[in-house]
Amino acid sequence: MNAHAFTSDVAFTPTVKAIQARKGSRQSYARVEERGGWQSAITPDLAAFIEVQTSVFLSTANGDGQPYIQHRGGPAGFLKVLDEKTIGFADFSGNKQFVTQGNLADNPRAFLFLIDYMMRQRIKIWGTARVVENDAGLTARLMPPDYKARPEQVILFTVSAWDANCPQHIPQRFEAADVAAALGERDRRIQDLEQEVARLKGVSGAGAKQ
Repeated sequence: MNAHAFTSDVAFTPTVKAIQARKGSRQSYARVEERGGWQSAITPDLAAFIEVQTSVFLSTANGDGQPYIQHRGGPAGFLKVLDEKTIGFADFSGNKQFVTQGNLADNPRAFLFLIDYMMRQRIKIWGTARVVENDAGLTARLMPPDYKARPEQVILFTVSAWDANCPQHIPQRFEAADVAAALGERDRRIQDLEQEVARLKGVSGAGAKQ
């Protein structure tokens, strides 16, 4: 159960609020708190955003508070919303350092950061996470079909609160596959136009000879 007065208290500690007050932003955030704070359940819009992402950053901290951020990627859909509080994904085999797993064993608090550079959107999600090993059924459910990676285990993330940031200062970037598709479509259109120009020139030339 969330022991905070507001969901946003997961990030807005008394120290943070004091700094906000000193720097002039506390009043606007207090209004957000009066309206109930950040959302604590996954909405349909958030679920749609999550399930098209190909990249996510997972932050954990060990028992001493030392933070660690790990990137996880896969095809669109590798992040799955299992219910309004739970996000799951297959944890693919990598360098076998297991820092994230060790951190979660000592401290289950975790944080997900998702950013869509093309749409210039970012979502911050606070919660807890746990590693699930040796669950073939859950692994099969979360493993992207036909993806050439070996699942090591599963990570389940339970949402406590989430917030969407404004697009300010996010550089707009595009996925290589999307750019390739757009260029391919452009090239096909150019080819069609060139063929049409050649056809019209042929018709014009034939008419001039008559």
